[in-house]
Amino acid sequence: MYQPYEGSGPEPIGFLLIPGFSMMAFFSAVEPLRVANRLAGRPLFSWHAFSGDGEPVEASNGMRLMVEGPVAALKGVPTLFTVAGFEPQVAATKRLLGTLRTLAREGLTLGALDTGVHLLAKAHLVDHVRVTMHWEAVSGFQEEFPEIEVSDELFEVAPGRITCAGGTAALDMMLDMIGAKHGADLAVAVSEQFIHDRIRDRRAHQRMELSSRLGVTNSRILKIVDVMERNLEAPIGNDELAAVAGVSSRQLERLFRLHLTTTPSAYYMRLRLERARQLLRQTDMSVVDIAMAAGFSSASCLSRAYRARFGRPPRQDRHELPAGMGGQVDQASPAGPPRASTRMRESNSSRST
Repeated sequence: MYQPYEGSGPEPIGFLLIPGFSMMAFFSAVEPLRVANRLAGRPLFSWHAFSGDGEPVEASNGMRLMVEGPVAALKGVPTLFTVAGFEPQVAATKRLLGTLRTLAREGLTLGALDTGVHLLAKAHLVDHVRVTMHWEAVSGFQEEFPEIEVSDELFEVAPGRITCAGGTAALDMMLDMIGAKHGADLAVAVSEQFIHDRIRDRRAHQRMELSSRLGVTNSRILKIVDVMERNLEAPIGNDELAAVAGVSSRQLERLFRLHLTTTPSAYYMRLRLERARQLLRQTDMSVVDIAMAAGFSSASCLSRAYRARFGRPPRQDRHELPAGMGGQVDQASPAGPPRASTRMRESNSSRST
Protein backbone atom coordinates (compact mmCIF):
# COMPACT_ATOMS: atom_id res chain seq x y z
CA MET A 1 0.00 0.00 0.00
CA TYR A 2 3.05 2.28 0.01
CA GLN A 3 3.30 4.34 -3.16
CA PRO A 4 6.11 3.15 -5.44
CA TYR A 5 8.83 5.69 -6.11
CA GLU A 6 9.33 6.26 -9.82
CA GLY A 7 11.93 9.01 -9.69
CA SER A 8 15.66 8.73 -10.19
CA GLY A 9 18.12 8.72 -7.32
CA PRO A 10 17.25 8.20 -3.67
CA GLU A 11 13.60 8.49 -2.66
CA PRO A 12 13.03 11.77 -0.77
CA ILE A 13 11.06 11.61 2.48
CA GLY A 14 9.94 14.93 3.95
CA PHE A 15 9.20 15.84 7.57
CA LEU A 16 7.18 18.89 8.58
CA LEU A 17 8.31 19.72 12.11
CA ILE A 18 5.69 21.33 14.34
CA PRO A 19 6.91 23.33 17.36
CA GLY A 20 7.08 21.00 20.36
CA PHE A 21 7.47 17.96 18.10
CA SER A 22 8.60 14.60 19.49
CA MET A 23 12.31 14.15 18.87
CA MET A 24 11.95 10.43 19.58
CA ALA A 25 9.39 10.00 16.82
CA PHE A 26 11.43 12.05 14.34
CA PHE A 27 14.70 10.22 14.94
CA SER A 28 12.94 6.83 15.00
CA ALA A 29 11.69 7.60 11.50
CA VAL A 30 14.92 9.08 10.06
CA GLU A 31 17.55 6.70 11.42
CA PRO A 32 16.19 3.54 9.71
CA LEU A 33 16.49 5.38 6.39
CA ARG A 34 20.12 6.23 7.08
CA VAL A 35 20.98 2.66 8.06
CA ALA A 36 19.11 1.25 5.05
CA ASN A 37 21.35 3.35 2.80
CA ARG A 38 24.49 2.12 4.55
CA LEU A 39 23.54 -1.56 4.45
CA ALA A 40 22.33 -1.38 0.86
CA GLY A 41 25.62 0.20 -0.18
CA ARG A 42 23.80 2.90 -2.12
CA PRO A 43 21.45 5.80 -1.34
CA LEU A 44 17.92 4.42 -1.31
CA PHE A 45 16.44 7.35 0.62
CA SER A 46 17.08 10.98 1.42
CA TRP A 47 15.35 12.93 4.21
CA HIS A 48 14.40 16.57 4.38
CA ALA A 49 13.06 18.67 7.25
CA PHE A 50 10.72 21.63 6.82
CA SER A 51 8.81 23.98 9.07
CA GLY A 52 5.77 26.15 8.59
CA ASP A 53 7.81 29.33 8.19
CA GLY A 54 11.25 28.03 7.27
CA GLU A 55 12.71 28.88 10.67
CA PRO A 56 14.41 26.38 13.04
CA VAL A 57 11.96 24.39 15.16
CA GLU A 58 12.22 23.60 18.85
CA ALA A 59 11.33 20.06 19.89
CA SER A 60 9.56 19.20 23.12
CA ASN A 61 12.93 18.46 24.73
CA GLY A 62 14.15 22.00 24.06
CA MET A 63 16.53 21.16 21.20
CA ARG A 64 16.25 23.27 18.05
CA LEU A 65 16.62 21.75 14.59
CA MET A 66 17.52 23.53 11.39
CA VAL A 67 15.23 22.95 8.41
CA GLU A 68 15.64 23.30 4.67
CA GLY A 69 12.91 25.89 4.32
CA PRO A 70 9.16 26.48 4.57
CA VAL A 71 6.92 23.58 3.68
CA ALA A 72 5.12 25.72 1.11
CA ALA A 73 8.35 25.68 -0.94
CA LEU A 74 8.61 21.90 -0.89
CA LYS A 75 9.36 20.45 -4.33
CA GLY A 76 10.06 16.93 -5.56
CA VAL A 77 9.25 15.19 -2.27
CA PRO A 78 6.52 12.58 -2.77
CA THR A 79 5.94 11.78 0.91
CA LEU A 80 5.62 14.25 3.78
CA PHE A 81 5.19 13.34 7.45
CA THR A 82 3.86 15.93 9.87
CA VAL A 83 5.67 15.46 13.19
CA ALA A 84 4.00 16.94 16.27
CA GLY A 85 3.96 16.49 20.02
CA PHE A 86 1.92 17.82 22.88
CA GLU A 87 0.16 20.81 21.32
CA PRO A 88 -0.35 20.28 17.57
CA GLN A 89 -3.31 22.65 17.50
CA VAL A 90 -1.09 25.71 18.04
CA ALA A 91 0.31 25.27 14.53
CA ALA A 92 -3.05 24.78 12.81
CA THR A 93 -3.06 28.13 11.01
CA LYS A 94 -5.16 28.70 7.92
CA ARG A 95 -2.00 29.14 5.90
CA LEU A 96 -0.44 25.84 6.98
CA LEU A 97 -3.68 23.89 6.57
CA GLY A 98 -4.09 25.40 3.12
CA THR A 99 -0.56 24.30 2.22
CA LEU A 100 -1.32 20.74 3.31
CA ARG A 101 -4.48 20.72 1.18
CA THR A 102 -2.49 21.96 -1.81
CA LEU A 103 0.11 19.23 -1.36
CA ALA A 104 -2.65 16.62 -1.13
CA ARG A 105 -4.17 17.89 -4.39
CA GLU A 106 -0.73 17.59 -5.99
CA GLY A 107 -0.72 13.89 -5.15
CA LEU A 108 1.70 13.78 -2.21
CA THR A 109 1.39 10.96 0.28
CA LEU A 110 0.74 12.70 3.57
CA GLY A 111 1.69 11.07 6.84
CA ALA A 112 1.70 11.96 10.50
CA LEU A 113 3.81 10.95 13.48
CA ASP A 114 2.54 11.14 17.05
CA THR A 115 -0.17 13.83 17.11
CA GLY A 116 0.60 15.18 13.64
CA VAL A 117 -2.65 13.65 12.43
CA HIS A 118 -4.43 16.50 14.23
CA LEU A 119 -3.32 18.87 11.46
CA LEU A 120 -4.42 16.46 8.75
CA ALA A 121 -7.81 16.22 10.43
CA LYS A 122 -8.08 20.01 10.71
CA ALA A 123 -7.38 20.21 6.98
CA HIS A 124 -10.06 17.55 6.28
CA LEU A 125 -7.47 15.25 4.75
CA VAL A 126 -8.37 12.13 6.78
CA ASP A 127 -12.17 12.45 6.88
CA HIS A 128 -12.67 8.94 5.51
CA VAL A 129 -9.42 7.33 6.61
CA ARG A 130 -8.76 5.19 9.67
CA VAL A 131 -5.90 6.79 11.57
CA THR A 132 -3.78 6.20 14.62
CA MET A 133 -1.86 8.40 17.05
CA HIS A 134 -0.33 8.19 20.49
CA TRP A 135 -2.87 6.57 22.80
CA GLU A 136 -2.83 9.44 25.30
CA ALA A 137 -4.03 11.93 22.69
CA VAL A 138 -6.93 9.81 21.43
CA SER A 139 -9.61 11.00 23.85
CA GLY A 140 -9.07 14.67 23.03
CA PHE A 141 -8.90 13.95 19.30
CA GLN A 142 -12.15 11.98 19.33
CA GLU A 143 -13.93 14.75 21.18
CA GLU A 144 -12.97 17.16 18.38
CA PHE A 145 -13.26 14.76 15.45
CA PRO A 146 -15.86 12.12 16.46
CA GLU A 147 -16.45 11.15 12.83
CA ILE A 148 -12.87 9.96 12.28
CA GLU A 149 -12.09 6.34 13.14
CA VAL A 150 -9.03 5.97 15.39
CA SER A 151 -7.30 2.66 16.00
CA ASP A 152 -4.86 1.75 18.75
CA GLU A 153 -2.44 0.15 16.30
CA LEU A 154 1.17 1.23 15.90
CA PHE A 155 0.65 2.63 12.42
CA GLU A 156 -1.96 2.74 9.69
CA VAL A 157 -1.27 2.73 5.96
CA ALA A 158 -3.97 3.79 3.48
CA PRO A 159 -3.76 5.07 -0.09
CA GLY A 160 -2.08 8.45 0.13
CA ARG A 161 -2.10 8.54 3.94
CA ILE A 162 0.19 7.06 6.61
CA THR A 163 -0.29 7.69 10.32
CA CYS A 164 1.85 6.48 13.19
CA ALA A 165 1.57 6.51 16.98
CA GLY A 166 5.00 8.06 17.34
CA GLY A 167 7.80 7.03 19.68
CA THR A 168 9.49 3.83 18.61
CA ALA A 169 6.43 2.88 16.57
CA ALA A 170 7.97 5.13 13.89
CA LEU A 171 10.88 2.69 13.71
CA ASP A 172 8.52 -0.22 13.01
CA MET A 173 6.63 1.83 10.43
CA MET A 174 9.81 2.69 8.55
CA LEU A 175 11.04 -0.90 8.73
CA ASP A 176 7.72 -1.97 7.25
CA MET A 177 8.12 0.57 4.45
CA ILE A 178 11.72 -0.44 3.80
CA GLY A 179 10.65 -4.07 3.60
CA ALA A 180 7.81 -3.28 1.21
CA LYS A 181 10.02 -1.21 -1.09
CA HIS A 182 13.38 -3.00 -0.89
CA GLY A 183 12.77 -6.45 0.54
CA ALA A 184 12.27 -8.06 3.94
CA ASP A 185 15.95 -9.04 4.24
CA LEU A 186 17.03 -5.40 4.27
CA ALA A 187 14.34 -4.49 6.79
CA VAL A 188 15.48 -7.27 9.12
CA ALA A 189 19.11 -6.22 8.76
CA VAL A 190 18.21 -2.61 9.65
CA SER A 191 16.19 -3.82 12.63
CA GLU A 192 19.15 -5.82 13.91
CA GLN A 193 21.39 -2.74 13.67
CA PHE A 194 19.11 -1.09 16.22
CA ILE A 195 19.12 -4.21 18.44
CA HIS A 196 15.39 -4.30 17.71
CA ASP A 197 14.64 -7.97 18.18
CA ARG A 198 11.51 -8.07 16.03
CA ILE A 199 9.70 -5.85 13.57
CA ARG A 200 6.33 -5.27 15.11
CA ASP A 201 3.32 -5.65 12.86
CA ARG A 202 1.20 -2.56 12.33
CA ARG A 203 -1.67 -4.34 14.12
CA ALA A 204 0.32 -4.56 17.35
CA HIS A 205 -1.28 -2.56 20.13
CA GLN A 206 0.41 0.51 21.52
CA ARG A 207 -0.13 -0.01 25.23
CA MET A 208 1.23 -2.84 27.31
CA GLU A 209 -1.22 -5.34 28.73
CA LEU A 210 -3.34 -4.07 31.60
CA SER A 211 -1.83 -6.63 33.96
CA SER A 212 1.66 -5.26 33.25
CA ARG A 213 0.55 -1.66 33.66
CA LEU A 214 -1.06 -2.35 37.01
CA GLY A 215 1.34 -5.00 38.25
CA VAL A 216 -1.71 -7.14 39.01
CA THR A 217 -2.68 -10.59 37.77
CA ASN A 218 -6.04 -11.01 39.52
CA SER A 219 -8.52 -11.58 36.67
CA ARG A 220 -11.42 -9.93 38.50
CA ILE A 221 -9.50 -6.73 39.16
CA LEU A 222 -8.34 -6.63 35.55
CA LYS A 223 -11.88 -7.10 34.26
CA ILE A 224 -13.26 -4.35 36.50
CA VAL A 225 -10.52 -1.85 35.63
CA ASP A 226 -11.02 -2.56 31.94
CA VAL A 227 -14.72 -1.78 32.32
CA MET A 228 -13.88 1.42 34.22
CA GLU A 229 -11.49 2.61 31.50
CA ARG A 230 -14.14 1.99 28.86
CA ASN A 231 -16.83 3.86 30.77
CA LEU A 232 -15.40 7.18 31.90
CA GLU A 233 -18.06 9.39 30.36
CA ALA A 234 -20.91 7.42 31.95
CA PRO A 235 -19.48 5.91 35.16
CA ILE A 236 -20.84 2.59 36.39
CA GLY A 237 -21.88 2.08 40.01
CA ASN A 238 -20.11 -0.29 42.42
CA ASP A 239 -22.96 -2.81 42.43
CA GLU A 240 -22.82 -3.13 38.64
CA LEU A 241 -19.01 -3.35 38.68
CA ALA A 242 -19.21 -6.10 41.28
CA ALA A 243 -21.71 -7.98 39.12
CA VAL A 244 -19.31 -7.74 36.16
CA ALA A 245 -16.70 -9.63 38.17
CA GLY A 246 -19.18 -11.99 39.82
CA VAL A 247 -18.46 -10.79 43.35
CA SER A 248 -20.36 -8.93 46.02
CA SER A 249 -19.86 -5.21 46.64
CA ARG A 250 -18.03 -6.02 49.85
CA GLN A 251 -15.72 -8.44 48.04
CA LEU A 252 -15.10 -5.76 45.41
CA GLU A 253 -13.91 -3.36 48.09
CA ARG A 254 -11.59 -6.00 49.56
CA LEU A 255 -10.11 -6.85 46.16
CA PHE A 256 -9.24 -3.24 45.43
CA ARG A 257 -7.74 -2.64 48.85
CA LEU A 258 -5.69 -5.82 48.58
CA HIS A 259 -4.37 -5.37 45.05
CA LEU A 260 -4.47 -1.59 44.44
CA THR A 261 -4.46 -0.22 48.01
CA THR A 262 -7.48 1.96 47.33
CA THR A 263 -11.24 1.71 46.97
CA PRO A 264 -13.08 1.13 43.68
CA SER A 265 -14.71 4.57 43.92
CA ALA A 266 -11.41 6.35 44.55
CA TYR A 267 -9.69 4.49 41.73
CA TYR A 268 -12.52 5.25 39.31
CA MET A 269 -12.45 8.91 40.32
CA ARG A 270 -8.71 9.09 39.61
CA LEU A 271 -9.25 7.63 36.15
CA ARG A 272 -11.94 10.19 35.38
CA LEU A 273 -9.85 13.08 36.67
CA GLU A 274 -6.89 11.97 34.57
CA ARG A 275 -9.19 11.96 31.54
CA ALA A 276 -10.32 15.48 32.45
CA ARG A 277 -6.73 16.66 32.80
CA GLN A 278 -5.73 15.20 29.45
CA LEU A 279 -8.66 16.93 27.73
CA LEU A 280 -7.91 20.17 29.55
CA ARG A 281 -4.29 20.20 28.45
CA GLN A 282 -4.63 18.74 24.99
CA THR A 283 -7.78 20.44 23.68
CA ASP A 284 -9.54 23.79 23.78
CA MET A 285 -12.77 22.20 25.02
CA SER A 286 -14.71 24.18 27.60
CA VAL A 287 -14.57 23.05 31.22
CA VAL A 288 -18.29 22.24 31.00
CA ASP A 289 -17.73 19.91 28.04
CA ILE A 290 -14.73 18.34 29.72
CA ALA A 291 -16.81 17.70 32.83
CA MET A 292 -19.38 15.85 30.73
CA ALA A 293 -16.70 13.84 28.92
CA ALA A 294 -15.20 12.74 32.25
CA GLY A 295 -18.51 11.72 33.77
CA PHE A 296 -19.21 14.74 36.01
CA SER A 297 -22.68 16.24 36.22
CA SER A 298 -21.44 19.83 36.13
CA ALA A 299 -18.34 21.99 35.86
CA SER A 300 -18.56 22.79 39.57
CA CYS A 301 -18.51 19.08 40.47
CA LEU A 302 -15.44 18.60 38.32
CA SER A 303 -13.78 21.68 39.79
CA ARG A 304 -14.19 20.48 43.37
CA ALA A 305 -12.82 17.01 42.63
CA TYR A 306 -10.06 18.43 40.43
CA ARG A 307 -8.88 20.85 43.09
CA ALA A 308 -8.85 18.09 45.69
CA ARG A 309 -6.78 15.88 43.40
CA PHE A 310 -4.37 18.33 41.75
CA GLY A 311 -4.35 21.29 44.15
CA ARG A 312 -5.76 23.82 41.69
CA PRO A 313 -9.00 24.30 39.74
CA PRO A 314 -9.20 23.27 36.09
CA ARG A 315 -9.09 26.79 34.61
CA GLN A 316 -5.99 27.71 36.60
CA ASP A 317 -4.29 24.45 35.64
CA ARG A 318 -4.90 25.22 31.97
CA HIS A 319 -3.74 28.85 32.18
CA GLU A 320 -0.59 28.09 34.17
CA LEU A 321 0.53 25.21 31.97
CA PRO A 322 4.09 25.93 30.78
CA ALA A 323 4.63 26.11 27.05
CA GLY A 324 5.31 22.73 25.49
CA MET A 325 3.92 20.78 28.43
CA GLY A 326 0.49 20.07 27.03
CA GLY A 327 0.61 16.36 27.74
CA GLN A 328 1.66 16.44 31.36
CA VAL A 329 -0.26 14.07 33.58
CA ASP A 330 -0.16 13.37 37.26
CA GLN A 331 2.72 11.25 38.49
CA ALA A 332 0.33 9.02 40.38
CA SER A 333 -1.85 8.27 37.38
CA PRO A 334 -3.28 4.76 37.61
CA ALA A 335 -4.17 4.74 33.95
CA GLY A 336 -0.76 3.84 32.61
CA PRO A 337 2.78 5.12 32.25
CA PRO A 338 2.55 8.87 32.97
CA ARG A 339 4.07 11.54 30.82
CA ALA A 340 5.22 13.44 33.87
CA SER A 341 7.15 16.01 31.88
CA THR A 342 8.27 16.79 28.40
CA ARG A 343 11.76 15.60 29.16
CA MET A 344 10.52 12.35 30.64
CA ARG A 345 8.44 11.85 27.56
CA GLU A 346 11.48 12.08 25.33
CA SER A 347 13.82 10.01 27.48
CA ASN A 348 11.18 7.43 28.30
CA SER A 349 9.37 7.62 25.06
CA SER A 350 9.06 4.24 23.85
CA ARG A 351 5.69 5.92 24.51
CA SER A 352 3.96 3.59 22.12
CA THR A 353 5.96 0.53 23.00
